[in-house]
Amino acid sequence: MNQPKGKYAWTVTIGEKGQFVIPKQARDIFDIHPGDTLILLADEEKGIAIPPKTMFAHLTEEIFKEK
Repeated sequence: MNQPKGKYAWTVTIGEKGQFVIPKQARDIFDIHPGDTLILLADEEKGIAIPPKTMFAHLTEEIFKEK
């Protein structure tokens, strides 16, 4: 399978406590370290997304802005 540059796919296994390990390659690419806080976004139709921490402020503004 050819993946476009900058696009990645990994599989993870959910443990008994509902936890999963973010693959090392993903942690390295997205600069994720122990103790970091991540944001988990979910849509019942589209699924779950874990955007990079650099987008946290932007996503928070978008989510809470008044229409």
